[in-house]
Amino acid sequence: MKIKRIYYGFGILLIVGLISSGVYLNSLLPIITGYAAKNLCSNVFISGREAGDIEAIDLNFSFIKFTKNRVDYEERNVTSRFLWGKSKAIFREGFGATLIRDVPEEVLRNAAYPVDTNPGYVKDTTDWPLGDRVPDSISTGIDKAAIGEITRQLINNNSYNGNAFAFLVLHKGIPVAEAYKPQFTQGTRFLSWSVAKSFTNGLAGVLVKMGKLDISQPAKVEEWKGDDRSRITINDLLQMQSGLKWNEDYGSRSNVNLMLFDEGDMSKYAIDRPLEFPVGTHWYYSGGSANILSYLIRKEFDSDTSFYAFVQDQFLEQIGITDAIFETDCSGDFIGSSYLYATARDYARFALLFQNDGVFNGKRILPEGWVNYSRTPASNSKGAYGAFFWLNRGGEYPSAPQEMYSCQGHDGQMIFILPSDDLIVVILGFSHKPEHEMDFDRLLKDILGTLR
Repeated sequence: MKIKRIYYGFGILLIVGLISSGVYLNSLLPIITGYAAKNLCSNVFISGREAGDIEAIDLNFSFIKFTKNRVDYEERNVTSRFLWGKSKAIFREGFGATLIRDVPEEVLRNAAYPVDTNPGYVKDTTDWPLGDRVPDSISTGIDKAAIGEITRQLINNNSYNGNAFAFLVLHKGIPVAEAYKPQFTQGTRFLSWSVAKSFTNGLAGVLVKMGKLDISQPAKVEEWKGDDRSRITINDLLQMQSGLKWNEDYGSRSNVNLMLFDEGDMSKYAIDRPLEFPVGTHWYYSGGSANILSYLIRKEFDSDTSFYAFVQDQFLEQIGITDAIFETDCSGDFIGSSYLYATARDYARFALLFQNDGVFNGKRILPEGWVNYSRTPASNSKGAYGAFFWLNRGGEYPSAPQEMYSCQGHDGQMIFILPSDDLIVVILGFSHKPEHEMDFDRLLKDILGTLR
């Protein structure tokens, strides 16, 4: 009888374990299939990449690599399946790729993008930095042979360990190195991942300059009235010190994964998080903060027409970015944490805006003092983080000066800004796997060695 009880007990534990595992796996399926469908849809219809190439590189990890994906080129959508799970993403002109979550597809399809995207200049015939016409005769004092060899090694030989799709270096505001892997071009729009947060910082800065936003004031979030979250300011969001409970681990059923791949209204999901720490006392990385800010920026306009036009006319086109796509969720908010698609030159232009203290092509875009604010350490970040920008004050990259600051995406997308050296370095690609983690410090050291 005792042996039977033992077997019975083991059987119960096994059944409970299987049920628990099944429930957990079921909760992962929207993340697994959503990741595949969304990224495949964006990269096919925005970046113009081959589906097989995306599956072999960008989707070739964890459970994601086991998804079965169908690309409908006529209807411009992607359906991804894994086990009994399924997700669908659709491409819409101007909005990019959107996962179908909580909102019927026909409703999303009928949403219009009411913005005139004509910037009033032609990039091919307009001088850099507003346009793409770069003079050949300007010398910045960099060792051209040395920077050329670094470029060749990085792009052709993956000599710095990572998988760089694109590489661009500006010295004294001029492109001195630019190269792409064979399947990419100067016109390819590359995924930003968290580099988008720094662009969201830029949008906030423009609103501050216009007098529409005060970062020291509590955020205008209706759901936070009546509790301690009402004390959260725009500054707390920008400096990642809101106190809202958050898990940014991309390898699990985390808050960031649920937000990006299982929610139709991403900012609402982040807004509904409870407080875990007193406001302004604890630093931790949170994509939710960026999407809350994106929502708040949109709220400052009386219509979506004026909001989308503001982003295009008052920000992007003012700094030479004419065909980037800032993707939206089902609610219409820009996904300010993660989903911008732009060219390598566009990312460099954005960095140039900050390199020049918020002035671009002779025109002030950001308010005076905004760049210094953006690279001032958040009080509890130990010198590692400013306002949606990473800092080098803690010496993460020992070969670079401590004043360097950067935009960083979790697959190895990087924009490094080195003010005293008048240097900007842009690396775009895919370095998701640990064995493909790029040696950015050695790359920066070598680039700095080319300066005369």
